[in-house]
Amino acid sequence: MALTDVKVRNAKPADKPVKLTDGNGMHLLVQPSGSKYWRLQYRFSGKQKMLALGVYPEVSLSEARRRREEARQLIANNVDPGEKRKTKKIEEKGLLIFETVARDWHSSNRTWSDSHRKTVLSSLITHVFPVIGKRNITELKTRDLLVPLKKAEATGHLELAARLQQRITAIMRYAVHNALVDQNPAYDLTGAVTTAKSNHRPALPLEQLPELLKRIGTYKGKGITQIAVQLTLLTFIRSSELRFARWSEVNFKNSLWTIPAERQVLDGVKYSGRGSKMKTPHLVPLSKQAVVLLKKLHAISGENELMFVGFSRDDKPISENTVNKALRTMGYDTKKDVCGHGFRTMACSALIESGLWSRDAVEKQMSHQERNSVRAAYIHKAEHLEERKLMLQWWANYLDTCKEEAITPFTYAVQS
Repeated sequence: MALTDVKVRNAKPADKPVKLTDGNGMHLLVQPSGSKYWRLQYRFSGKQKMLALGVYPEVSLSEARRRREEARQLIANNVDPGEKRKTKKIEEKGLLIFETVARDWHSSNRTWSDSHRKTVLSSLITHVFPVIGKRNITELKTRDLLVPLKKAEATGHLELAARLQQRITAIMRYAVHNALVDQNPAYDLTGAVTTAKSNHRPALPLEQLPELLKRIGTYKGKGITQIAVQLTLLTFIRSSELRFARWSEVNFKNSLWTIPAERQVLDGVKYSGRGSKMKTPHLVPLSKQAVVLLKKLHAISGENELMFVGFSRDDKPISENTVNKALRTMGYDTKKDVCGHGFRTMACSALIESGLWSRDAVEKQMSHQERNSVRAAYIHKAEHLEERKLMLQWWANYLDTCKEEAITPFTYAVQS
């Protein structure tokens, strides 16, 4: 029999919960404490479920019945009333707003450096949030996510557009993983914006090494600059890895330079917290020639924290353009002939062409990321350090030989 107001009001608690049925799946649950709860039992997608309709007397019998019929209408329209209520609560808290989800995703990434974390958030604040930041994430379609990308593309910032695509896709994937949306509409953004052309850094053919070494040897610039150029060629590390180097990273006894994943940020120096690009310590074995250069440098800047101190202030490093400016002074076009980064290409080519060194050792010394994730899982702890020590010394000796005449790496490898 259906309940009445009198039956509900007079329902007494017992030692165990008492269920008083009203019909169409609704009942009043009377707890031993005397509390009375309205409940609706229903089936959805083949599963038995329960929906709370309120607490008596705040919710009367008539109001509970109204809520029951409202829920049954949703079920008839193939909508789960329990899930709809969860979604509504999330929306009321603002948890489904794109900016909120994006900031949660941003906070969840624990492996980023501080500088990268700031860069990612800044790109979202500047280019994405003003466009879709206030939108409900469940309503966003591919065409909506495309708008900020097209704006970046229209202004010629193709690399920015690509990075925004990656970040938006990751944010929506995060939303899927946290059950905020069922599918990721950002996957269909692939190919929607123009891809920026790869900018290959210029490098000299190895047969031109004698001329390069001659120009470096006769360069009349400041001592620190000359050492920076020579050391870049000998170690083929990246510009920021060299510029922001600290003396504490060099172990003269073991002839080893350890570039950390991150460095202490220098006040007023942009990106000075950068260490190894791969975000893990990078070991650089020092050839005898490199050690000689570092000792010369130590005589100049050894009393400072920075190895390559600036020309005006000891607490600031040399500029990012120092090596390339020196190459231009030597007569090279750093956009067409060779640039500091091009030394990496030249070293890599020589090491591979020599046939002496394993691919893993070369890649490790180049500080390249292993693209094969399965292979990376097996080799990520392998340093190949002993082989790399021999390899860096071989490269330095090869350069010395090329001061006299050009010789191919393979021929030198056979003769030495």
